[in-house]
Amino acid sequence: MSDEADNRRKTYASPPCFMHELAGGADTSQEDAWPEVRRWRKATREHLIAERLAIPAAERTRLAEEIAQKLERLIGDPSGRVVGLYWPFRGEPDLRPWLASLHDRGAVPALPVVVQKAAPLTFRPYRPGDRLERGVWNIPVPAVDKEIMPDIIVSPLVGFDAANYRLGYGGGFYDRTIAVLPKRPLLIGIGYTFAEVPTIYPQPHDIPMNHIVVAG
Repeated sequence: MSDEADNRRKTYASPPCFMHELAGGADTSQEDAWPEVRRWRKATREHLIAERLAIPAAERTRLAEEIAQKLERLIGDPSGRVVGLYWPFRGEPDLRPWLASLHDRGAVPALPVVVQKAAPLTFRPYRPGDRLERGVWNIPVPAVDKEIMPDIIVSPLVGFDAANYRLGYGGGFYDRTIAVLPKRPLLIGIGYTFAEVPTIYPQPHDIPMNHIVVAG
C-alpha cells in the first residue's frame, strides 16, 4: 500500500476534530457514541464520494468490468436466481452490461425502489429495455408494479472495512431491507479499493456483507 493510501486511511479512521472522543477503548456501539460516529461517517462519506467522482470515465468503465469478472467467479451460474442490482449513481461502478448478461443467461435481474424515507427497499424485476420511471433522487426504477425477492443482493458502497461492514449514503435502506427479509440473501458489497477504511464503527443496526468485491 502506498504512503498516500496509508495517510488517507488514517485520516478517514480518526478525523482530529471529533473522533478523538471515541479513543481510549470507548464502545462505539453505545447509543451515546452514535452522534460522533454519525459525524465521522458524514465526513468520510464526503471524502470518498469526491474521490470516486474524480475517477475518469474510461477508468471507471475498466474498473466496472473488473468487478463484473470478479462477481462472475464468486456467483457462478446465475440461471434461475434473482439478482438484486442497482442503477449507477454518483460515480458508482456501472454494472448495467453485466445485468444484461445475467438476463441473457437465465437470471432475473431486479432493481431497488425507495418506497419512503426510513423504510425498507422493495425490488422490482427489470430486463434491459423495460420501461423505467424516475424514483427518489431521480434514479430510474422499473415502472412495473411488482415486487420480487432477491436471492443475491449486489449493493454499491461508499466505504467498507475488513469486517465487511458497508458505509452507504446514510439512509439505512439496505440494512432495513435485509433485516426484514424472510430469507437472508447472499450479500455482496461492491466499490473501489481506495474506499477501504480501518473501521466504519459498526452499530447494532449495521449488517455486514458476506463478501466485498472491489477494483482499483
